[in-house]
Amino acid sequence: MTTVPSITTFQTTNSSLYSPFNSKISNTTTATGPPCVDYDVLQGSLAALYSIIFILGLAGNLVALWVFFCVHSKKNSVRVFLINIAFADLLLVICLPFRILYHSQGNIWNLHPTLCIVVGNLFYMNMYISVVLLGLISVDRYLKINRGAGMQQKLLSTKWSKALCALIWTVSLALISSFLLSNNGPEQKRCFHYKRLESEKWKAYINMFVVVVFWLVFISLVVSYGKIGLKLLRTSQRKPDMPNVAHYTRTAKKSFFILFVFTVCFVPYHMVRVFYIKTQITETQCSWQRAADIANEVALVFSALNSCLDPVMYFLLSSSVRKQVLRLVSHMFNLKDVAGGSRSSSTDKEQAHASVSINFKEKEGPEQNLAERQ
Repeated sequence: MTTVPSITTFQTTNSSLYSPFNSKISNTTTATGPPCVDYDVLQGSLAALYSIIFILGLAGNLVALWVFFCVHSKKNSVRVFLINIAFADLLLVICLPFRILYHSQGNIWNLHPTLCIVVGNLFYMNMYISVVLLGLISVDRYLKINRGAGMQQKLLSTKWSKALCALIWTVSLALISSFLLSNNGPEQKRCFHYKRLESEKWKAYINMFVVVVFWLVFISLVVSYGKIGLKLLRTSQRKPDMPNVAHYTRTAKKSFFILFVFTVCFVPYHMVRVFYIKTQITETQCSWQRAADIANEVALVFSALNSCLDPVMYFLLSSSVRKQVLRLVSHMFNLKDVAGGSRSSSTDKEQAHASVSINFKEKEGPEQNLAERQ
């Protein structure tokens, strides 16, 4: 009796390992098994969350830009930074429909591969432009409360703030261009997904450098807003009989609120980012790669959420935005007393500030000026 030799066949468990965009096996797969990353996890939740962020962020930033450009108001350095943040947030929000489409279609990219690269890089570019500009605003406000008028004119003029914004956009576009030129397209019809960078470690190093920049900005926010808030609170406590002591307290709380929002939105992502980048360039078990991918996706939603919360910051920092938003809301809901109440309260504040400015000592001027800008 003759025995038929058994034939061993090798078959991959994922038919999509080979892509029309890339003939190589994905770096996130093993030789004999499925991908380390679970592409199906969270896809429905991510699509829903990004949809909400898109709607709120689009509306909020369009209103903010309309106020900044169409309503006549005195230009200052903070206003220049806020305009650039609103524009960066708007560009980030415009990238979200592509992520929504990708996640809603089972994490499959059916559009042109180049569009995947462009959208992904623009998303991160605008996110970090917002981060850096928020840091500059904190430094600007800190210097305004701790420096004399002569120093403010030299360092905090609109001319210098415009130059800084131009430099930030130029450097960001240069970095993104290097990523765009070095990429051939998404693997296996995937986009916005976990990738191994063992053969392109320079990308990981740039990503790590950006993480370091974030932590430097975060430290500047903590120091600046912490000192601003404490100084205003101490001033209000030293002179509790001042007519605008409540205004000082509110200004201090606004500073802490901005710091709180920045922390909630960006700190989780950049804590995860260190571990995420490490798994991309070192030998890591599949379970850790999967954990890094899931944590990164969840934390990224919080970062995108900042594009919705920045308009709240505009409302707090810019009196012109506050007035126009209240006027718009009162017009939409026919609440004439809201706009009128806003105008009357604004008048009362101006009278209180005028009376206080007469009696204030000159050394307390910066604190008064900062409070009045709120």
